[in-house]
Amino acid sequence: MKLKASLFSRRQFLNGLLAGGLGSLAASLLYPLLKSAIPPYREPDEVRLPLADYKDLAPGQVKGFAWDIKPGFLKKKADGSLVAFVGVCTHLDCNVSYRAEQRKFFCACHEGWYDEEGRNIAGPPPAPLRRLTVVLEGEEIVIKKGAPA
Repeated sequence: MKLKASLFSRRQFLNGLLAGGLGSLAASLLYPLLKSAIPPYREPDEVRLPLADYKDLAPGQVKGFAWDIKPGFLKKKADGSLVAFVGVCTHLDCNVSYRAEQRKFFCACHEGWYDEEGRNIAGPPPAPLRRLTVVLEGEEIVIKKGAPA
């Protein structure tokens, strides 16, 4: 079916193309400037958890916590001490889950496996899970950045 009149003229069409091209160019030039003006994500120096929530952990059991916007895992060792990991794969920063029946950490992105001590044992992860320092202060568990001493 032929229209009696066009919806827009040839000049309007070309002006629209030119405006779209200039808009794309401006966006591609402004993006790096805006990206440098917005500060990047900075993870916390420490997280405080109530001891009462984690007192019932059995030796070998793992429980999750929030390391700001990333997942974290707190594990009670056989001697009763606590160890914490950032639950992010060292391959491509995918979230890791704990498989209690296998006693391993699993990254579903590329089938990466870590043992219960956080060491990489299979798949593409190049390094172990990042450990955090765990300190008991009164009725709180303080989890800090950095490897345990």
